[in-house]
Amino acid sequence: MLPLLILGLAVAQVDAIGPGDYSRKLTIEGQERTYLVHVPKGYDGTKPYPVVLVFHGGGNNARQWIPFCGINEKADQAHFVAVYPNGTGKTIHYEGEVYEVFGWNGGPRQPGGETKIDDVAFTRAVLDDLSKVVNVDAKRVYATGMSMGAIMAYRLAGELSDRIAAIAPIAGPMGTEYCDPKQPVSVLHIHGTEDDAVPFTGGKGKLDPSGADFYSAEHSIRAWVKANGCDEQPTTDELPDTADDGTKAVRKTYRCVRDGAEVVLIVVQGGGHTWPGREFGPELKMLGKSSKDFSANDLIWQFFKKHPKQ
Repeated sequence: MLPLLILGLAVAQVDAIGPGDYSRKLTIEGQERTYLVHVPKGYDGTKPYPVVLVFHGGGNNARQWIPFCGINEKADQAHFVAVYPNGTGKTIHYEGEVYEVFGWNGGPRQPGGETKIDDVAFTRAVLDDLSKVVNVDAKRVYATGMSMGAIMAYRLAGELSDRIAAIAPIAGPMGTEYCDPKQPVSVLHIHGTEDDAVPFTGGKGKLDPSGADFYSAEHSIRAWVKANGCDEQPTTDELPDTADDGTKAVRKTYRCVRDGAEVVLIVVQGGGHTWPGREFGPELKMLGKSSKDFSANDLIWQFFKKHPKQ
């Protein structure tokens, strides 16, 4: 496979890629950016595939996020392309190891505040690049992420609504006060009530050293209920409480009249700053309880399948 270089936003033609894992580079406005791609088993390029953009949390990078969230396994099962963009930040060399400490520009209400990095333009360039090597279904491009990655997914929904059909932020609210999408974008927000890093009710998190004053999950939901023209009162149901893990999930669904869009909030009562359905190692126990009652990956994909771009 020939390497690809983007100068500004001009894309060079390269050969198509098949199933496997790839690292790709872009140069945008003089800055080198990277992203990882997982093309699922069975893909042969004859039909367009959905794409799920997965945004890592603050202080992490794309490679770390692949085993953390487990979306590659879901991509192989459900037949979509998983894409993991890298944010920007510091690369630290320590005792022979390299640590990439990256973040996103999701808006002013996030760790570090708003920066000059245009991550919306970067994401657009990623999608343009990907379409040169993968047969992408343009009506089924989605975004998810956790914490700072969730904040970035919200910004994309507001500013890249011509490309993004639906988002699924986990443990992270909007980083902006308002949203003004040009087209409806469906939203599935998953958040634990005992999140001590990015509090469900907003404000400063005990585990967040940046001191960021986060918006609440409710602020995000209300903004998108208004933007999508949804009913102000949701229907509420409880997810099956199948595991004795100290958590319980309640789903609030806001129906929208615009193009069949939806806004859904899943409140994980007792849940921490976690990705439901994924196990954490002992070093991450301070993040709180990760619900075993449901798989976030399963619910996210079910939601995405329901909401292609109209």
